[in-house]
Amino acid sequence: MHVYIENLDVARVRASSELALRHPKEPLMKLYHFPLSGHAHRALLFLSLLGVKAEVVDVDLANGEHKKPDFLKLNPFGQVPVLEDDGVAISDSNAILVYAATKLGRKDWLPDDPVGLAKVQKWLSVAAGEIAYGPAAARLITVFGADFRADEVISRAHHILGLINAELEKDRFITGNRPTIADVALYSYIVSAPEGNVDLAPHQEVRHWLARIEALPGFVPFPKTAIGLAA
Repeated sequence: MHVYIENLDVARVRASSELALRHPKEPLMKLYHFPLSGHAHRALLFLSLLGVKAEVVDVDLANGEHKKPDFLKLNPFGQVPVLEDDGVAISDSNAILVYAATKLGRKDWLPDDPVGLAKVQKWLSVAAGEIAYGPAAARLITVFGADFRADEVISRAHHILGLINAELEKDRFITGNRPTIADVALYSYIVSAPEGNVDLAPHQEVRHWLARIEALPGFVPFPKTAIGLAA
């Protein structure tokens, strides 16, 4: 499966094949992925938004493929996503966002000025903290049977969503008027929050922001699970 696919006709295939003989193509990035993982979707979404061609390899988590020796060589933590590029394996979804934006020189997605970079880093930390222990944890209960207290994690989810909602009353995106990797990092577990019985109805600006992300060229949706409030 490729994130970005071109429409090809026979003539273009022949021409591109001849060109490949003269100028071998660089190998594609390879993304190890699991369809129901918001972390994996985070990486998949960003590569697609960048228009990057990548080979997507779905890891069979149900049968423990992520704990087998071959995968543990890529990521000793035994987690998806992992991005392979130029002989390097990048694990952690937020690290993948930083890597891809930096390698491709996409300062529109990851600014290099001190203030802009600090704003992005703040929200990457929120994605790894309050989002992971709020809406993501609530979804883990319903989708994967995780042993968390539902009332506690749903309360956490509404608290952080309220803070994000207030931030989005000022700007179209989380750090300003254009999207950055901070928005990508936050998106997947917020859009899927209803699956964990977290109602987005009280958070109007968050819902408008989700729609703006979904309108971006190259957007790919996070597969829905018909459970919780999304049933």
